[in-house]
Amino acid sequence: MTDFKINNFLISEFSNPFIIAEACDNHFGKIETAIKMIDAAKEAGADAIKFQHHLPDEEMLPIIPMSDNFDEPLYDFLKKNALKLDQHIKLKEYCDKIDILYLCTPFSYKAAEEINKLVPVFKIGSGEMTDLPSLEKISKLGKGMIISTGMSTFDEIDRTYNFITSKKIPLALMNCISEYPPLYEDLNLLVIKEMISRYPKALIGHSDHTSELYSSLAAITLGAKIIEKHVILDKKMKGPDQEVSIDFYELKKLVDGGKKINLSLGKEKKVHKKEKQIRQWAFRSLVSIKKIPKNKIIDQEDIWCKRPGTGIPSYLMNNVIGLRTLREIEKDQLIDWSDLEKK
Repeated sequence: MTDFKINNFLISEFSNPFIIAEACDNHFGKIETAIKMIDAAKEAGADAIKFQHHLPDEEMLPIIPMSDNFDEPLYDFLKKNALKLDQHIKLKEYCDKIDILYLCTPFSYKAAEEINKLVPVFKIGSGEMTDLPSLEKISKLGKGMIISTGMSTFDEIDRTYNFITSKKIPLALMNCISEYPPLYEDLNLLVIKEMISRYPKALIGHSDHTSELYSSLAAITLGAKIIEKHVILDKKMKGPDQEVSIDFYELKKLVDGGKKINLSLGKEKKVHKKEKQIRQWAFRSLVSIKKIPKNKIIDQEDIWCKRPGTGIPSYLMNNVIGLRTLREIEKDQLIDWSDLEKK
């Protein structure tokens, strides 16, 4: 897995997961709501907040079929609720002001052209992942791409991966399934490990459409280094992304949990500094369980294993059985090598 840089953020195998708050269309085109979402994302500790730039007539025909999670045709919804370019400019300026990264998904080449000066990289949605003609034109803008891979096969991802890496464009691939919300049995999170192995020239992340945190946190343990999560100011708000969004309190828990999980992912097994004191009382030593006379040959009836661990370790019991005592040993005493005759 390669590194991926976004402005001053260097995302790598060892960095904290990069958390993107996906605002999607939960602002319903209202810049005041979008600004509240930016403030909330900053407060939650997200690294970036991402919006979407839709030019409906550039990306779809009005006859596009409806999905189950929509109450009206997507074309009609976007015509009413998509952010305009001047709004994106204001949101970018506000993000810069409060020091949170502004990102945006263009859903057409023209949309990419319009936001080109606003974004350090392009986030590409799953629906555009196989659209090589558009990806080729966007690649000529010279910026890295974060590409989601929902509703696709490995063969399709291979094709896009090979195409983008051939263009020498920095690439991050997001494990994703395009269900809103998904069935947990469809998530197949171990695909993340396969993607890490299969696509060494890309950074691997996870775009999560559940309304909970479990799969995002699990994805981090599996090596995902970018986590994209849909957010909403109030989970009672109606809208096409309501069922796949978390609120900003949950986002804060995700940010905190991601950092703690990242700290915990070492693979060195050793006795740590804070464990050494515990070892002294928690491990077992050999102890007399009755009074043992001098010159007695130690047998199993004389000794057993008890805390603390400051005496002869209990795993050496067979080395002690059969030795002669050099002095009388009271009951419930730690056995010491000086009490015993050496063979």
